[in-house]
Amino acid sequence: MKIVKPNRLQKGDTVGVIAPASPPNLENLERGIEYLQGLGLKVKKGRSVNETYGYLAGTDQERLDDLHEMFLDKEVKAIICACGGYGAGRIALGIDYEIIKKNPKIFWGYSDITFLHTAFRQETGLITFHGPMLGSDIGKENTHALSRDGFLQLFHPEALSYTEQLSPLEVVVAGTASGSLIGGNLSLLVSTLGTKFEIDTKGKLLFIEDINEEPRSVDRMLNQLYMAGKLDEASGILVGDFCDCTSKRELSLTLDEVINHYLERANKPALKGFQIGHCNPHISIPLGVNATMNTMEKTLIVESGIL
Repeated sequence: MKIVKPNRLQKGDTVGVIAPASPPNLENLERGIEYLQGLGLKVKKGRSVNETYGYLAGTDQERLDDLHEMFLDKEVKAIICACGGYGAGRIALGIDYEIIKKNPKIFWGYSDITFLHTAFRQETGLITFHGPMLGSDIGKENTHALSRDGFLQLFHPEALSYTEQLSPLEVVVAGTASGSLIGGNLSLLVSTLGTKFEIDTKGKLLFIEDINEEPRSVDRMLNQLYMAGKLDEASGILVGDFCDCTSKRELSLTLDEVINHYLERANKPALKGFQIGHCNPHISIPLGVNATMNTMEKTLIVESGIL
């Protein structure tokens, strides 16, 4: 499918804030909104952002309505997710993807939002952004400047060059690989298997990250991706941050042993150590654009995600 890059932001533009999954920490959210306003942006909140329905930010219909309304609103130039948690996948079948096709705009989030990144890209070709969110990241008082600075890529169409100046990178399988950069949270990628939105990794650079999963759980998920052919079909694999993914039992493989096992079996160029995911700082990247990974130089070059 032909990729669709959204238009860049300009000072004075309005951005919409929605919570398509769980309810955000409202104090953090307000501080995150203040940050966006400090960039010269106006902010419009979705109606369900302050709602709670169990572990969801409102009912499925309320969250779906917010998503549709923000894409239809001509004043809104970008949609920023308040937080992740759980629930984005529940609304995926109800989304009118024609609305997104006819109104392409910046869409930003990560974690549980991975399901929507995948669905949007594969149904519409829209380039989206994997980056820290307002309530769960940007609004925290200890958020690193690099996490906040990621939003600046929405104003200027410049390629991202990720080198070891940002974080140490470890070569697992040597080589060079290019393709569309896709992926996100490992557990959400696995949850697409067998659905209409099953992740397509063929000829693509696959990025993975996760949080609060024991090595045995990461093993199970990577094994499922491997058996489904998703690791073999990828042109290369990038490993981001696996936050608090340590074993709570005495007998266990280490996280590195688990990840290396599957990367070596797939035998595709692979780099570990990207500071992308549930980490601080959290480096933002566009998803769906062309990228090149070089393990000899330990670099990842990603084209801009905006026009």
